[in-house]
Amino acid sequence: MVHKAGFVNIIGNPNVGKSTLMNSIIKEKLSIITSKAQTTRHRILGIVNGDDFQIIYSDTPGILKPYYLLHESMMKFVNTAISDADVILFMTDIFENDIDAEISNRLNKTPVPKIFIINKIDLLKKETIEEKIKFWEEKIKNAEIVAVSALKEKNTDSLIEKIISKLPEHPPYFPKDELTDKPTRFFVSEIIREKIFNNYQKEIPYSCEVIIDEFKEKDTLTKIRAIILVERDSQKGILIGHKGDALKKVGTEARKDIEDFIGRHIFLELFVKVSKDWRSDKNKLDRFGYNV
Repeated sequence: MVHKAGFVNIIGNPNVGKSTLMNSIIKEKLSIITSKAQTTRHRILGIVNGDDFQIIYSDTPGILKPYYLLHESMMKFVNTAISDADVILFMTDIFENDIDAEISNRLNKTPVPKIFIINKIDLLKKETIEEKIKFWEEKIKNAEIVAVSALKEKNTDSLIEKIISKLPEHPPYFPKDELTDKPTRFFVSEIIREKIFNNYQKEIPYSCEVIIDEFKEKDTLTKIRAIILVERDSQKGILIGHKGDALKKVGTEARKDIEDFIGRHIFLELFVKVSKDWRSDKNKLDRFGYNV
């Protein structure tokens, strides 16, 4: 039996639904999802196995103009995703009518098979969807166009079939029982960061980084101590809130999702510390896994 395997890398602008698509195809919540842009900071792999195929999905940060050294690292993940893909998925949604010129040029030049995905079609009528497909067919060359609803999982099975058809023949890269290349600690920190994005406004979510300081599995529960870094004292006060109420809410919401994710009870402690201008500090970013 011929076996296919390859790296399928998803790129696109913020808020087009890349993480939702990956989670719906993997059937696990690996990428955090919020209504705010720039939620994804790292490159996250999710692995799907069949009898004769292995798809290694790669979710990347949304394409953006860098303002911090952190952003430069995030765009490095995007560039790497383009250069080492076996299949490239470029994702847009029904609200977009253009893509970044530099990214477009790189996509047109690469010989790698490409699929152009139009997301959120559940918000359009059939006739309008067909108009959208024709619009992008005139702008995008050498790419198959697929319209989906990642949230409603509409047409995602057809997308998977198209991806498999473009994979090269290759034995599995990962053991068949693996779901991702990231450790549990990473996903715990991401769940906490998701709750910060959902509970705070303006600059606060973007100024935070979550570090898992302790992860100890005991007989009846797992003890987790997490440190939330912010850039200024004023942000620390907002994050903690009056009598610690805001931070308690984050902890309560995070604890429930972490328990669902790891399948056991946890004891979660959250601490807030100031790490001045960490988003522009190369040494700190390297320690946090951004590899600037």
